[in-house]
Formats: sequence, structure tokens, C-alpha cells
Amino acid sequence: MANYGFRILPAPKRPTAALLKKFKNVVAAHLSDSMGRIQGAVDLQPMHKGGHMLGVALTVRVPPGDNLMVHKAIDIALPGDVIIVDAGGETTTAIIGEIMSTHAAKRKVAGMVIDGAIRDAGALAKSTFPVYARGVSHRGPYKDGPGEINVPISVGGMVVMPGDIIVGDEDGIVAVPQALAAELIDKAWKKAADEAETFKQISKGTIDRSWVDKALKAKGCEM
Repeated sequence: MANYGFRILPAPKRPTAALLKKFKNVVAAHLSDSMGRIQGAVDLQPMHKGGHMLGVALTVRVPPGDNLMVHKAIDIALPGDVIIVDAGGETTTAIIGEIMSTHAAKRKVAGMVIDGAIRDAGALAKSTFPVYARGVSHRGPYKDGPGEINVPISVGGMVVMPGDIIVGDEDGIVAVPQALAAELIDKAWKKAADEAETFKQISKGTIDRSWVDKALKAKGCEM
């Protein structure tokens, strides 16, 4: 019988390097817009110096305040993995800090996402290694378990499956299912092109704003 709550499952098939490359520099907001504006984590903030994060989800579920399985995830992570941790959203006890993030960066992990707290916030804020979290606490974690790796998790209200493509920037993070990735990246880059055209029109003073009044009239607004 499976030891639910204390297990490490095999990693799923990873997205190809060619597919991942298409997501380089795409912004989280354009992906979110392309997914109906209902996908993407909320209330998780970038704790690092800034920059784009792109990688493959290595999912971890731990009890609030315990990081035993996060240590194991760092040990087994492949280069380009994003270690993404469902720690229950509890922020009184930190899950990672400077030592663990430095170790992960040395192993070429692409970033860490913690639905919980981090510590050593000052050091992480000076680092370019991507770390996202819900909050900060000086209280250190326990190492008792249980925990699970490579299972479906929920992070910031967003479902993440192992092997999902994870994109992060200053606005937050979005998980893209592999099966939808090719379609969604095309939509996201189309969104980027449309916005670039809008900026051109703003610069030239030719932007058409008639849609605003049309929308208000359609809702019965008196003007």
C-alpha cells in the first residue's frame, strides 16, 4: 500500500528544450491573460533582486513549518527545475533561507517557490536567484516530515502538476501544463505583439478609445 503523505514519486516526462526555449522572456501577465485570467498564483511575492524565472516544476508538499522533503528535493533536482513547495500557506515558520537557496542555485535549480515563509530576506533580496514566497519569518523550520515529492499541489490558489512549465517575473508566477504549452505560448506572444502595437498608437496619439464609451453605454451608464 502506498505510504500517502510520505513518498517520493518518479518524475514525469520533461518538456523539451525547444518548447522551454519558446517561454524565454515571456511575461507572466501575458500567460495569465491567455489562460482566461484565472490561472496563476496569488499572494506570492518575489523575494529576490529581480529577473525572469523559467523552469520545470519539481513539486513538493510539506506540513507547515517542516522542510525535510524540501532538502530532499534540492538533492534530486535536475538543472532547470523549479522547486515549488506547498507548505500550506502558513507564514510563522520559514521553510527555506539563504543556505538552502544557495545550495539550490549551486545545483543549477532555476528557482524556488514557497507557499509559506522564507527567512534571510535581506540576503535573498540581494541575490538574482529566483525565490518567491508568501511571507518572511525569522523562525526556523523543523525536519520531521512527512512530505511528498512529484505530486499535484496547490500554491497560491494555483494547481501545479509535476512537470508543468513555471514562469515567474516581478508580477508573480504562472504554471503552464505541458499539454497546453504550445498553444498558450503562441497566444502569449500574440498578446505581447498586440500590446506593442498599442504602445505605438499611444506614442503617435492615434489610439482609438471609443470602446470605453461603447462599453459604458452597453451597461446603461448615463453620461
